[in-house]
Amino acid sequence: MTGGSAGIGAAIARMLVEEGFQLTIASRRREHLDAAGRALGEIHAVQGDVGREEDCARIVAAHRERFGRLDLLVNSAGVLSAGLIEETPTDEWDRLLAVNTRAAFLMMRLSLPLLRESRGLVVNLASIAGKEGNPTLAAYGASKAALISLTMSFNEEVEADGIRATALCPGFVDTAMGEYSGLPGERMIRPDDCAEVVRMLLRLGPHARVPEVVVERLG
Repeated sequence: MTGGSAGIGAAIARMLVEEGFQLTIASRRREHLDAAGRALGEIHAVQGDVGREEDCARIVAAHRERFGRLDLLVNSAGVLSAGLIEETPTDEWDRLLAVNTRAAFLMMRLSLPLLRESRGLVVNLASIAGKEGNPTLAAYGASKAALISLTMSFNEEVEADGIRATALCPGFVDTAMGEYSGLPGERMIRPDDCAEVVRMLLRLGPHARVPEVVVERLG
C-alpha cells in the first residue's frame, strides 16, 4: 500500500495487520517507514516516491519478490494544496495530479498481473472534494474527481478478471491533512472510520462490488 505510514493509510494498515495481512508499505520518507515498522511490527517497507514511475515499478516488484501475490492494493498516498484557481501555480496543479491521480493509475496498471492472479481488491483514497465544488480546493478536488473516474473505468475494464475497485470518498478526517479545515479533531471523521469501511469491503463475497463509498461528516 502507498501512503500507509500516516493518517488514513496508517489506520488502514493497522486494521490489515489485525486481519492477518502481510504488508508492503511504501513511503517517500524513511523516517515514516521506520515509524510504521515500530507501530505495526514486521512489515515490508519500501522507500519510494510514487510520483515517479520507476519508483512505482520498483515498489510493485519488491512486493512481488517478497510475497509472490497481491490480494489488496491500497492507494492512499495523497497531498493537499489550497488556493484560488487564479493563484494556483501550474507546477502545484501538476504535483497534485501526479501524486493523487497519476500514482494510483501507475500502481493499478503495474499491479494488474498480480491482481488478476488473486482476483484482488483495489481501494483508492479519494475525497468528498472530488464530488462537489469547493472554493480554494479546485486542484485537489479535480485530482480526486479524476481518481474516482479512474476507479469506475478500471472496474469496467477488469470485471471479467474478478478484480474489484472502490473509491473511498471521506469528508474532513482527523489527520494532519484535515487540519486545513480548522475544525477540532473531535468534530471530524476518524481515520479508523475509513479503515472500517475497508474492513467491510474485505468481507464482501467475490460477486459483490462497491464502486464508491462516500463518508460524510455529520454537521
